[in-house]
Amino acid sequence: MELKQWDMVRKLVWVLPLCLFTFLPSAAQSWASKAAKSVFTLKTFDQSGNLLGSTNGFFVSEEGDAVSCFTPFAGAVRAVVIDASGKELPVEYMLGANEMYDVAKFRVSGKKLQPLTLASMNAATGQQAWLLPYSVKKPTPVNGQVDKAETFQEQYAYYTVKMQMPDNCVGCPLLNDNGEAIGLMQQPAQQGADQSYAISVRFITDMKISGLSLNDAALQKTKIKMAMPDAQDEATLMMMMAATTMDSIGYAGVINDFIAKFPNAEEGYINRAQLAFNGLNFAAAAADMQQAISISDPKDNAHFAYARMIYQKEVYASDVPFAEWSLDKAAQEVKSACDINPMPTYQHLLAQILFAQKKYDEALSLFKQLDNTDLKGAEIYYETARCYEMKGDTVQMLALLDSAVNVYSKPYLKEAAPYLLARATARMDAGKNRLAVQDLNEYENLNPTGLNANFYYLREQAEVAGRQFQQALNDITKATEMEPNEAIYHAEKSSLESRVGMYDEAIKSARECIRLAPGESDGYLLLGLALCQKGNKAEGLPQLQKAKDMGNAQADALIARYR
Repeated sequence: MELKQWDMVRKLVWVLPLCLFTFLPSAAQSWASKAAKSVFTLKTFDQSGNLLGSTNGFFVSEEGDAVSCFTPFAGAVRAVVIDASGKELPVEYMLGANEMYDVAKFRVSGKKLQPLTLASMNAATGQQAWLLPYSVKKPTPVNGQVDKAETFQEQYAYYTVKMQMPDNCVGCPLLNDNGEAIGLMQQPAQQGADQSYAISVRFITDMKISGLSLNDAALQKTKIKMAMPDAQDEATLMMMMAATTMDSIGYAGVINDFIAKFPNAEEGYINRAQLAFNGLNFAAAAADMQQAISISDPKDNAHFAYARMIYQKEVYASDVPFAEWSLDKAAQEVKSACDINPMPTYQHLLAQILFAQKKYDEALSLFKQLDNTDLKGAEIYYETARCYEMKGDTVQMLALLDSAVNVYSKPYLKEAAPYLLARATARMDAGKNRLAVQDLNEYENLNPTGLNANFYYLREQAEVAGRQFQQALNDITKATEMEPNEAIYHAEKSSLESRVGMYDEAIKSARECIRLAPGESDGYLLLGLALCQKGNKAEGLPQLQKAKDMGNAQADALIARYR
């Protein structure tokens, strides 16, 4: 090749790259103007309305789905985006967040927004890339080259780009030659560095809210509420979790969002009715339950839920008037449920309502039927025993309480505790006090830290009747220690101490009883008795006389004995 020709080729080799880099910006301008409408500035605010943080982001759907950095959302109670036309749009919901990669997905309030088209594939090493800054004027894309495309979670790319990122471009989109978004720009290692970083936009858009998102550590750091999941079962799970993890205001917001998204789902109205019920707003609860019944199909669960709500009100809040509800109304609702689907659970509620109505024979018949269903167990035995108790059949009652306790084997589970306590009190009433003490001992083993003074007083009563005096002294002493200002415990302690010949202790306990309840006669009676038993009639008889003057019926006999 002649020297002149070689010079021409060499010049061409140097000119071609220059032409290429001159041409690509022009090509980028063909999509840049349209793509620029997708880029926005994000601003977040704290509870007082102060600016908390700002960054950039871009739309990824016409419905207002958008992506950005997460950092400005931490602690924010409100956020807005300012689009390329200068219009301000409020952020409505969080759709996902990842604190480790500092990304967030959310939805803004707006119509027919201009989203970026997302690339279907990750960009490859060596591929040209373009950063599109936020601008209310004609944008100027910044050219770079993918230096690394590191794969994470098997399908997403984390990009290192040969590019000096301009100021205030964190959160802006990284695009390929076709103007398709491949990544979201992240904070550079240092300002003015020759390398920039971006995370795959598909990683952000693939984030979804689920029923368990209320436990998401990142989303818990922002006060902007999260969206309701698209799947109804996931949304129902979120609503259930909100009931135990959020305050009543936050929970009410979740319920209202559920109803707005699933207006024909009974669960939303039932949960909102229960929230109103908890606040004693029975009229609002009734309205929501009627709505739940009207839209549900089948309607048995809604009728059952309404019946249970009315029953709970009539049994546990009967002092709060609400004319529309009664036990008859509860029975009517649960019978409607049974007519549609005679489930044992529905029949169980009906039996409980009949018992509350004092229709013991009808309730007993139903409870016996339930003994042949999957509900058979300690609770059914206990409730059947209560029917026999009301009918005065102590033998059958005790037999069923035995069955309730025998559902569990030793060592007992904590679930056996209420049935042990019920059998203990029934045994005390039947004069089987030592057996009652055994049940109360087991009950104590299952509740080592949750017992009150009344429990020890109750067991002391059984122990005294069973002539287990040392145990009784221990228990009544425990009761006085737990509630030292309760006069009745000191009175009981004085009586027992006198009974076992501990007269000095009895005198001291009686004086404490008088100090706590000077207007009651028991303390004076017990003090007079203990003094007389010790041989000090001179001081004891005036105390007994004082008890008599205060109307104590036992005083006359004691005065006659010691005079």
